Amino acid sequence: MKTAFITGIGGQDGYFLTRFLLGKGYKVYGLVRSFEPEDVGNLSAFPKNDFKKLKLLRGDINNAHLLAGYIKKYKFNEVYHLAGQSSIHPSLKDPSLAYRDNIDSVLTLLNAIKDFSRKTKLFIAASSELFGDAAIHPQNEKTPFFPRNPYGFSKLAAVWSVRYYRENYKIFACSGILYNHESEMRGEQFVTRKISIGIARIHAGSQKEIVLGDINAKRDWGYAGDYVVAMWKMLQQKKPDDHVVATGRLHSVKDFIDEAFRCVGIKLAWVQTKGSFIAVDAKTKRIIVRATAPDNISGNAPLLVGDASRAKKILHWSPDVNFKKLVKIMVMNDIKKYSDQ
Repeated sequence: MKTAFITGIGGQDGYFLTRFLLGKGYKVYGLVRSFEPEDVGNLSAFPKNDFKKLKLLRGDINNAHLLAGYIKKYKFNEVYHLAGQSSIHPSLKDPSLAYRDNIDSVLTLLNAIKDFSRKTKLFIAASSELFGDAAIHPQNEKTPFFPRNPYGFSKLAAVWSVRYYRENYKIFACSGILYNHESEMRGEQFVTRKISIGIARIHAGSQKEIVLGDINAKRDWGYAGDYVVAMWKMLQQKKPDDHVVATGRLHSVKDFIDEAFRCVGIKLAWVQTKGSFIAVDAKTKRIIVRATAPDNISGNAPLLVGDASRAKKILHWSPDVNFKKLVKIMVMNDIKKYSDQ
C-alpha cells in the first residue's frame, strides 16, 4: 500500500486530495496543529468510515525538527506540501511570515528527504503569482517569473529551492504552478465563497444584499477537485518536473456574480455610479449587490491566465469542471447548507 503525507490536509486542496488518494487505495497521513475541529478543518466533512482511515500527525510546518522527524520515521512514498500562506493580502501585512511559512518548510522537507528518505517524492503547491507582471498572456512553464508581492516572492524562492535540490541531489520534487481554484470547500474569506454564501442567505431570507469590492478583477478559475488530480499525476511520472495547472480562460468577478444568480433564477441589471456598481433583480428592481471600486492595492497582479497545454500533453490532464459548473456546484452547496440551518 502506498503512503502519502499531506500538509495542509484540513484545507480545500487537502480535502479533495485526501478523498482522491483514499479512492486510489493509499494510506493517507496528514499534518494538523491539533485534533480540534478548527484544525481538522474540512476533514470534519468526511464520513466517519473514511475519517477513520486517516492517520493524523500533530505538528506545525515551522517546527523543522518535528517535520523532518516524520519524514525519517515514516519514509512516505509521496509528500504533498499544501500548507502555508495561500493569498496575497496577509503577505503585504507581514512579509516575514510569508517567507517563513512558504520557504522554511519547503527547505525542511527537501533536506529531510535528502538525508533520510531518498525514494520519497515531493509535490509543493506554487502559484500563478510567480508570474506577477508577466507581459505574456497566457503564461506557461517558459514564461519569465516576475512576482509583484511578498507572497509571490516567497513562492518563487520555494520553486527555485525545489529545482536546486532536484538538479543537485537528484530528488524527485515537483512544483505545481496552480492558478486560482475554487470549490464548495473554499474558505469563506475568499470572494467566490462570499458570493455563493451571500446568495444562499438571500435565498433563505436571512440577508438582503451582497457587498463586494472590485467586480472587474479577472481570474483563471478552476475546480479544486480537478487540480488535485494534476498534483497526483505529477508524482506518477518517470522524471520530476514543474507544470502549470490552469483552465486557460478568464472570467471577472462580475461574471461569477451573474452566473451565480442565474443558478437561482435571478437575472441582474447593473448600474454604475461614480466608480461604484449596484445590481438589481431585473424583475423586482430590488438592490441585491453593491460593489465599490477599491483603491489600488499594491502588489495585486493585473492579468494572470495559464496555458496548461504541457500538462495536457505530458500528464494527460485537463480540467473536467468548466466555469458554469463550478459556480453551480458552489451556489447549490451553500443553498443546501443554509436551508438546513
